[in-house]
Amino acid sequence: MTIKYIYLIAVVCLFSCKAQKEGHSPVGERLEHMELVDFDNHSNIEYYETTIITDNKSLRKYYSQINKTRKPGLPLPILDFSSEMAIIICLGEQNNVRKPVLSKLKESDQAITIAVELIAEEKEDKIGKQPITYPFYLYKMPLVDKAVVFQKVDN
Repeated sequence: MTIKYIYLIAVVCLFSCKAQKEGHSPVGERLEHMELVDFDNHSNIEYYETTIITDNKSLRKYYSQINKTRKPGLPLPILDFSSEMAIIICLGEQNNVRKPVLSKLKESDQAITIAVELIAEEKEDKIGKQPITYPFYLYKMPLVDKAVVFQKVDN
């Protein structure tokens, strides 16, 4: 009878291990007041790049490049550049689904260093191959009078 209980406990433990997956924690501190405003898998930008935008004219110019081959194009997000700034992260050519996780590595009187960590999303693909995408992410955060430095963190 005790062997049955030991076997039952062992089976329950084996099946419960999947539920104990660890979640991802960012490399640095969580960035307060940062919000994802827009994202899409087709940016027309072939290489990884990060950009800070502090005025509507620059945002319009960036979106005109993103919307080059779209009819209709993505609508221009409305941001208050008197108190906010935009951060655009283009991931370049991607064969798998990855998402950027932003965190603050360090902050001084002159600069803020932001880590950009690309995390693979676990998706089951029925075909076996992922399409090639060129994703971009647009975040907004409160305007700062410091230099913003990005550091890409590879996994």
